[in-house]
Order: sequence, then structure tokens, then C-alpha cells
Amino acid sequence: MRRIAWVAALLVVWAAGAWGVTLRVIPHADLKNLDPIWTTAYITRNHGYMIYDTLFALDANLQPQPQMVESWEVSDDGLTYTFRLRPGLKWHDGTPVRAADCVASIKRWGKRDGMGQKLMDFTAALEVVDERTFVLRLKEPYGLVLHSLGKISSNVPFMMPERLAQTDAFTQITEPIGSGPFIFKKDEWVPGHKVVYVRNPAYVPRPEPPSFAAGGKRVYVDRVEWLYIPDPATAQAALTAGEVDYYERPPVDLLPLMEKHPDIEVAIIDPLGTQGWLRPNHLHPPFNHKKARQALLWMVKQEDYMRAIIGDPKYWRVCGAYFMCGTPLETDVGAEPLLQQDLEKARQLMQEAGYDGRPIIIMDPTDIPILHGATLVTARLLRKIGVNVQVQAMDWSTLTSRRAEKKPPEEGGWHIFHTWATGADVASPVANIGISGGCEERAWFGWPCDERIEKLRDQWARTTDPQKQKELVIELQRVLYDVVPYVNYGQWFLPTAYRKTLRGVIVSPVPFFWNIRKVE
Repeated sequence: MRRIAWVAALLVVWAAGAWGVTLRVIPHADLKNLDPIWTTAYITRNHGYMIYDTLFALDANLQPQPQMVESWEVSDDGLTYTFRLRPGLKWHDGTPVRAADCVASIKRWGKRDGMGQKLMDFTAALEVVDERTFVLRLKEPYGLVLHSLGKISSNVPFMMPERLAQTDAFTQITEPIGSGPFIFKKDEWVPGHKVVYVRNPAYVPRPEPPSFAAGGKRVYVDRVEWLYIPDPATAQAALTAGEVDYYERPPVDLLPLMEKHPDIEVAIIDPLGTQGWLRPNHLHPPFNHKKARQALLWMVKQEDYMRAIIGDPKYWRVCGAYFMCGTPLETDVGAEPLLQQDLEKARQLMQEAGYDGRPIIIMDPTDIPILHGATLVTARLLRKIGVNVQVQAMDWSTLTSRRAEKKPPEEGGWHIFHTWATGADVASPVANIGISGGCEERAWFGWPCDERIEKLRDQWARTTDPQKQKELVIELQRVLYDVVPYVNYGQWFLPTAYRKTLRGVIVSPVPFFWNIRKVE
């Protein structure tokens, strides 16, 4: 019996050594789409940070710092940027990272991302000099070059091998190969259940301490497993039992239980907060008419949404600023319709827009409690103003695929969906892809189309004077409340919960899984 027990103990030790240290995470959504350039979905962005790297990255002061770049120079006239890559960078397939890979990656990203599109507008040429050096030449000086290349959230300018980066920007890549700190185990990926990453033994982190997305990406675990558990009670039980280590977005109503648990830390790790978006489809009736979109402003009452989906007032606030409250660009100019609910006014505007009683299709991601709750609030309010509502249930991954559909809603398209954006994504006119008026060719899903918006965004991008920037933001927000690219249904700050055995969890708008140690 003693020999059997001894052999069993050896097997346990061997298994632990084989697997090493595993970090188990409950992500906020299921991962189905793997291309972080093709989609802005945060779950895919988070996946991107696991396996890809970036040329620059924003630190905690929101300043760009070099990441894959070893050095760079700017010409005296501000028109030529020369970048040199760190030596020894390798893709997960063992091939070296080349300047040509980076040029192709920037070009592909620049076709999809709003900030990337603006950078490409100012770019005259993007050229390879040698294996580790490339040059970006501008048509005119542009102060956001490094901030663009270091963009922290969707779409992040992740670097990919040239053969993958040459994929059409509107078609998903087929191979998730990066040069980042983790390697994606595609053979262990089970959509709807589990995503697996292993430490990249060839990754060489930078020497600086981590700060937001910048600094050294030191990996102290051998394996990271994302375990998709859509039921909040089951997820909470798994965390308290120690079956998982990290719960990215626990529902607020479960936080009191977690806060009382001696082995769980509850902390707000995103200091910038989150903004809710009610996104109408600008291509099809009734929301192709701006009065129908303006009706949504008068219909929404942020307090109703926040109480329904967040609950505790200490985690949310009412905010009429398109560029987040609490930022240098905060203003409530033009926000009167949003902050003074008037259902009769909303009903009248829908009639003036020619609403004919057709069913309004709202896509409902039932696996994400916040967005599901926001959907139900919107459906209730729309019915109050006389709108025929059809709520269509689906998971978030299905929604992020279907929202790209431009067909009429009755043919498989949609009218409305809800999402959110972190402060890092919306804190400036160039970063906020949701306000883009770039029409079908360049705007984000929903496809607003307005030349005034794009002109003001360009003017803001060219301006370095903070006072002039603020004046342009005020003028831009007036236009936005006329066009209504989306409706802000509130601002909130949600905690993350994790086992106290974890050390080194990075404070950032994005959940990062490097720098984390497990101490049993």
C-alpha cells in the first residue's frame, strides 16, 4: 500500500511538473474570432495581447513607450520617422521578425482602425530600409504618430508576419502567429469552453518595469487557461472554491459576497472607467434618419440603465460627455436631450422620422449580463414610445460577427446593439472609433456618415494647442449630438475579482496576464 501511495504521489508531482504553473481565468466573453484587426471585440483584443506584440505601448501616464522598437528618429521637419527593431525578435514559428512584417501589419491595421486610418491619411510612404529598419514619411507634420502606433485598445496595432498581414483587412487571418509572450494552443481551443496559451520560451521582455501595456512582459506561469463560464453563480463558486484564479467581470450583485471572502481580492484595475454605447444602424430605416436617432437621446435615462446593469451607485455616474467624464476633454455641451428624458418628445421624433411600425431588431447578447440588461431596458423604453420591438437572443461572439452585416434588418441585418468602450478607447476624437463619420468605407459597425465630424476630427489631430483642442471638442460634440453616432447610456467602474494567491496584477484598462505570479 505504501508503494502504491508513493507511486501515486510521484505521478502527481510528475503531472505538476509537466503542466507547470497554470493560471485559470474566467473571461468576460467566449473567444470565437481570432483576428484583432478584423474585429474590435475586447475578448479578441485580449487574445491579441496574449500572442502578439506592438511597436510602441502606452504607459500609466498614457504616454507611448518603445516595445518592439529599439530606437527611432524624427527628422527636423517632423516628416520622417525612422524605426529600428530590437534584435532577436522571433515569430512563434521560429522565423525572425522583419521590418517588412511591421510595414505590412501597419498598413492592414490602418485600413480598419479609426486612429490608424487618420495616420494613413497623413502618411505619404511606409518603406522598408533593411531587415530591422523601416521609415514612415508624412505628408505634413502629425503629432499622434507614436500614440497611434502605441494605441492600447481596439483595434490595437499588433504586429504579424508579412504573409498574414497581407490578408485583406476585411477578411480574418487563418493562422494566429505572433511574437508575444504567450503561444496560442489552437489544438486545445474549444469554442464555448476553453482557450489555452503557453509561455513563449523565446520571448525576451524589455528591461523596464511593467506599466499599463508598456515595459517588460515577464511571464511567471507556464500556462493560461481561459474558462468560459457564462452563469455568474457558477463562475463565482469556481472562484471561491479555488478552481479558477481570476474573474474578469463579476456581476455587481455578487461583489458583496466576494468582498467578504478571505481568499478573494476585489479591485478596480481599470482607472479610466467604461462608457456604454447604444449603437443604431445608420444604413437602414428608421435610424438612417437623424430624427429617429435623436429620439433615442430623449428616450434614454442613464440612471435607469445604471441601476439595472450596475446597481450600486458607487460604481457608476451620469455623464453627457462623448469623451468621458473626468478627462481633460469632458464637456456637457449639447447633452441636454440625453440628460433630460422626455418620452413624448422621443415618440414625436420617431413619427417625424417616418417610422412605419416595422419591427426594430435589437441583438441581445444573453451571455454578458451588462449588455443583456441594457438591451432589456432599451426594449422597454422603445415600447413606451410606440416602437414595435423584436429582441433576438444570441451570444456575444455571434453578435460581433453579425454586427458586420450590412443587409437590411429583415434580411439578416440589425437595427440596434449595445456594447461598451473603455476610457482608453474614447478619450479623444481620434481614438474614439464610435464617433467616426467615415461612412460605409471607414466608419465602425453602424456606419455613420458625416463630413462635419471627419473635418473636426482632422482639425483636432493637427492641433497641438490644448486650448484649441478643447474648443474643437466642444464644436465636435455639438455636431455629435446632432448626428448621434451612438447614445451614451452611462459611465461605470467595474471591479475584477481574483484569488489572493496572485501577485503582480497590472492596473490597466486591459487585463494583462504577464507579471502575475501564483503564490500557494
